[in-house]
Amino acid sequence: MNVARLAAVDAPQAARLLSEVRDATLAGRRARISPRPVIEQSWGRMLRSGVDPDRDFRSGLLSSEEVRRRREESPLRQVLPVLRQGLLSVADVAQHIMVIADADGRVLWREGASPVLRKADGLGFELGADWREDVVGTNGVGTPAVVRRPVQVFAAEHFVRSHASWTCTGAPITDPRDGRLIGVVDVSGPLETMHPATLAWVDSVAKLAEARLRELHLDSLERLRSVAAPVLARLDGRSLVVDRDGWSAAVSGMPYVRRVALPKSLAPGRRWLPSLGSCAVEPLAGGWLLRAVEEPVGTAARIVLDLGRAGRRTLTVSGAAGSWSRELSPRHAELLYLLADHRSGRGAAALAEDLFGDPSRTVTVRAEMSRIRRYFGELLRHRPYRFCEDAEIEVLVPADPRDLLPSSTAPAIARRRTAAQEGGTSAR
Repeated sequence: MNVARLAAVDAPQAARLLSEVRDATLAGRRARISPRPVIEQSWGRMLRSGVDPDRDFRSGLLSSEEVRRRREESPLRQVLPVLRQGLLSVADVAQHIMVIADADGRVLWREGASPVLRKADGLGFELGADWREDVVGTNGVGTPAVVRRPVQVFAAEHFVRSHASWTCTGAPITDPRDGRLIGVVDVSGPLETMHPATLAWVDSVAKLAEARLRELHLDSLERLRSVAAPVLARLDGRSLVVDRDGWSAAVSGMPYVRRVALPKSLAPGRRWLPSLGSCAVEPLAGGWLLRAVEEPVGTAARIVLDLGRAGRRTLTVSGAAGSWSRELSPRHAELLYLLADHRSGRGAAALAEDLFGDPSRTVTVRAEMSRIRRYFGELLRHRPYRFCEDAEIEVLVPADPRDLLPSSTAPAIARRRTAAQEGGTSAR
């Protein structure tokens, strides 16, 4: 049975059916129909996290000053015209309201028909309220934020019983610069106002908002490029200008780099940056000028490959410009361990033999090494693959040799574990 179609024809009957399904499912009984997968999975999360379906929990509202501060800092304010134009006129006619929440699930904007706004107040759906899924149960704000796709929640599909008179449809909005969630736009109203087409409608408007954010980012890069061009024209050597998020506006003396990984807090001065090494960092309007600086003699990098902690593998690089760390995937930890063990270098075929016992699997090795070299830059050389000659390398391994990269099935790693155990060594 298609509940969405039934709801469009007879909302009260659909609500009663969903209430039966919900009660049976939460009681561990078999229902006449199964809940939709996205709803059933959400209910499972609620049960595991301890949300009480019979308690209408209301978190403390943010103060008006905090709501104002979050609005000013949120990228969502840049797309309010898009969201209002796409949603509000239809929402008013359909007796819905538009709600916009930030990535924390806090309601920052709420607009629409006054009678519906008053009903929303009765549910605690107010400015500054916290509508995360693990706080108020399955809903059209918190659930799309978890599953990262549009979700319609109708009547008793809400986990908390007191929300069963409500219907809501939400879609996540992500930042096109880095893919992070910045908020959710939701259209909500009394259950009798529900329509199956609402899901596609809200999703399309959310995508328009993301497209607008992408346009704004490209415009800001173009403005930064106009500032960067005369600056780079006066410089020699490798340099580039990036925005505050590391997106490149212009480069000089080096191949184009789409984006540079920047630390969370970047300040002017001498800094170590992955893929560039030691850099002089200078502020520009809207971004940073990064000038690659050759390390003076006697300041070669010190590299620590830490494989000694269970479940966590890191590489830390220290030099004159400071230090930088990165957590490693299991495959990259294997490769870097093998290169540390073969300081003179290792070709693709030899690494394929080390990893897979098959020297023909060079394509896989080259692809992984290409990924590693993107963030380690000049620290890793190729033809053959190796650490730079003047780097000081230390490998930290577990006290028990059997715990060296325990999930690894690479033949070379297995031999190292056996050899270290037989030799009674625990570190290189």
